Amino acid sequence: MVTLNWYIDSPWFVETWGADQVSQKITEDTGISIHFITPVGSNSEMLESLILGDDLPDIITVEPSSGNYASLVNQQKVYSLNQLARLYAPDFFRNSKAEVRRFYEATDGDLYAYPNATVTAKEAKEHDNLAANLTFLVRKDIYEALGCPDMTTPEGFRDAVERAMRSYGTTEYGPLIPIDGTPFTESGCYSFDEYLQSLLAIPYEVDGEYHDRNTDPEYIRWLKVFRQLGQDGYMPSDVFLDQRIQTTEKVAQGRYFCMIYQRTDIAEQQALRYSQDPDSVYIAVDGPRNSSGDDPQLPLAGLKGWMISMIPKSCSHPDLAISLFSYLLSEEGQKLIYLGVEGKAYEMDESGHIIMNEEADELRRFQKRKYNAVYGGDDTFWMLMDNVVQQKWAYPLEEPVKQTTEWTYPYSTYTSQYDVTMPENSDLSRIERHQNILWGKTLKELLLAESEKEFDSILADYKEERLLNGYERLMEEKTKKMIENKVTMGVE
Repeated sequence: MVTLNWYIDSPWFVETWGADQVSQKITEDTGISIHFITPVGSNSEMLESLILGDDLPDIITVEPSSGNYASLVNQQKVYSLNQLARLYAPDFFRNSKAEVRRFYEATDGDLYAYPNATVTAKEAKEHDNLAANLTFLVRKDIYEALGCPDMTTPEGFRDAVERAMRSYGTTEYGPLIPIDGTPFTESGCYSFDEYLQSLLAIPYEVDGEYHDRNTDPEYIRWLKVFRQLGQDGYMPSDVFLDQRIQTTEKVAQGRYFCMIYQRTDIAEQQALRYSQDPDSVYIAVDGPRNSSGDDPQLPLAGLKGWMISMIPKSCSHPDLAISLFSYLLSEEGQKLIYLGVEGKAYEMDESGHIIMNEEADELRRFQKRKYNAVYGGDDTFWMLMDNVVQQKWAYPLEEPVKQTTEWTYPYSTYTSQYDVTMPENSDLSRIERHQNILWGKTLKELLLAESEKEFDSILADYKEERLLNGYERLMEEKTKKMIENKVTMGVE
């Protein structure tokens, strides 16, 4: 047996290998054991340290937007997956998706990373039950006690928040937090930029050109709403400082009134609250909308997926690492990491129907940590999961998952044609990174501005600075790549 060190760039990932049934089965089938490494504190700092010290693990999983991904590719510190596959795992080309490989293909024609949770344009057309992850969530009991207020307009949103704080401002675990979202990073905050923009149906293109969503008037209108709420004390420091670990703890405690958040990220906490009091869970409802009242456009994962995995050239057994990738991406691997081990987590009847082990299913729904530790299915090891492939074995939707999942169906939108990145190690990639960091700094300043006048001044400075740093050239290239993506993907 060979042990590979796998770095997961997420402090919240706490799984271990070898005690649960799924990891044992993977080791039995492949001869590979895994030792997981996760950062403490800042993800980027730990990985940057590993890169600088030339002390890389055998496998690395990061977000595709991570600057460390580009750094590893630019410094030629990761293997070409297609080259490794030709040598050691030719099934990789059958088990992975050609559209995804093309999307991640570098300028030299090689593939250096492969994502999880991808959806192709063809898959999106063939399935009407692919759920987006983005939701606007409210605590059910408080929302219903307020009379299920309309929170789609600035006036209605503010009124609901104010009434929630007046009537339910204290919980047994501390003050109720009116609004929350994803962590702030150096490049912004998903909840208060991309997610809010999608709730508002801010377009990705206008008149055939890539659109600047960050300064769209409808989006700015709502940013000013949140700025005013912050000035009035409804966006405490927790919103700007908490990381995912703190946020999930507070969800479990029911500390939030409303959230712009990913539903799957709090599934375990939702199950806990549901088991204690079904009325205290978070439900998805219509949240901020644009002034025309248009439906949200919630993005599916697309070809970009969620996280990407790479094999560094320091890998002790690159042949086994690429074979593991291929195994996990295969139908056999996807069935295993989703359902668990046949004969233990489930059985198949004579008609091919799946019959879940009652204990396993109960733990999966209400005690996810224990389920992960014992059975290891339900994408406990999600690094190369393919949710579309897994649809053929999908668990029946039950509360509290059912409501938040089905709410997204009519709003789920394929937007992968707009996922464009600049060529690695190019002037444009450096311009894009500078623009992203500038936006991250600006977004926080806008939300913390002490007046609307200061907000407008900060926004004007942002627009001026980005123009001085190649913004127009970047947008021209994004338009070009958007058009190319549409042709390649066969979408309009």
